[in-house]
Amino acid sequence: MKSAPSKSTKTSEAQARREVIAIAQEMSRRGLSPGRSGNVSTRWQRGMLITPTGMAYDALKPADVAFVDADGDAKGPRKPSSEWHFHLAVYAARPDMNAVVHTHSMHAVVLSCTGKPIPAFHYMIAVAGGDDIPCVPYATFGTDALARHVARGLEKRNACLMAHHGMIATAATLPSALELAAEVEILAEQYYKVLTLGRPPLLPSAEMAEVIERFKSYGQKAQG
Repeated sequence: MKSAPSKSTKTSEAQARREVIAIAQEMSRRGLSPGRSGNVSTRWQRGMLITPTGMAYDALKPADVAFVDADGDAKGPRKPSSEWHFHLAVYAARPDMNAVVHTHSMHAVVLSCTGKPIPAFHYMIAVAGGDDIPCVPYATFGTDALARHVARGLEKRNACLMAHHGMIATAATLPSALELAAEVEILAEQYYKVLTLGRPPLLPSAEMAEVIERFKSYGQKAQG
């Protein structure tokens, strides 16, 4: 799997810390994570920068963003989010990704409590990289067990639900990870509403494979 460029070659640490805060604040403004729930991180050198635990996003300063190295050792004046384990696990499993956004958005949480994936009821499911958005098994927050579940769930997907918990999205950049998290919440709401009418027919695997292939060249991507 192709590795993403090192964040340290593109931006300064101060800029990276400010971007973590900006994305966390935007996540909150959009209603994707109520109160102090959820967390945001970006790959940085041999580790990551991640939002601190138990602090209001509006009050964050760059120095409050915690650094956790690849071995799980935290440095800085603030304790990292209690979910740092699964953020680090995602970066280890997905060297092509540089950002993780975890939310407790309403409809993603509701569907996560069923313990079931969001299937291909709509072609936009492909935005997460496959023909479904999986739901990984429940484990206590902040544990290695949950980190292992998340890492497996995101090996071949860019987003997943976490049973009885919420949702996580990963991307090459923080804005892209936030955009994906917002899209997954929209899909979760749509699927929840569709289920009130009964179980929907699903798009066949061949069609989803075609959509996924088309998504590779969709939008304003650079021309070769």
